[in-house]
Amino acid sequence: MNFPDRLAAFNFIENKKIVAIIRARETGSLLEAVKALKKGGIECIEVTMTTPGALETLKEVRSQVDDVLFGAGTVLDCETARLAILSGAQFIVTPSLNCDVIKMAHRYDVPIIPGAFTPTEILTAWEYGAECVKIFPASSLGPDFIKSMKGPFPQIKLCPTGGISLENMKAFLKAGASCLGVGGKLVDSKLIKDNKWNELTAIAKEYVNAVTSKE
Repeated sequence: MNFPDRLAAFNFIENKKIVAIIRARETGSLLEAVKALKKGGIECIEVTMTTPGALETLKEVRSQVDDVLFGAGTVLDCETARLAILSGAQFIVTPSLNCDVIKMAHRYDVPIIPGAFTPTEILTAWEYGAECVKIFPASSLGPDFIKSMKGPFPQIKLCPTGGISLENMKAFLKAGASCLGVGGKLVDSKLIKDNKWNELTAIAKEYVNAVTSKE
């Protein structure tokens, strides 16, 4: 899956709403997890740089799956961002705010979703050109924080991450979130460890159905 520029890539993320965050121990299980998620309707997937051999894993998975938008998460510095992009990352996600990483991603015309926790960090990330700002950890702040931030910052796109579940995802979207980063509640590490791919697909379908439901 390829896009002409970073805006088109982020528009795809915003349209799909869900970014599944995968932490796997080796390439084989990550590849199977990607396939299971895609089968369930998930098309935006973040591979964290805390995954052993993450760069090689990202390169390998991208070479074998071409109908999913892949990103690199838990990116802490410019060097990692550049190597991730060269390994095939199509978007970058960080847990905290590093303006130099934003500039590095844009140098390669790749969208970035940097992490922020305060109004000042949110505005700074946006002023440096971030396509969207990751609110992390969302579980500590809740949907009301998103709603509060959309008051003074209606133009800033927000991506709550951390603790997003089937039970609260609609509340975050209703509060004004543009998209959601969903980790362990969706990509259950035990299911990956036990190779329960059908169960992972079923959970993915639940999340996709929840996003597309009109209720």
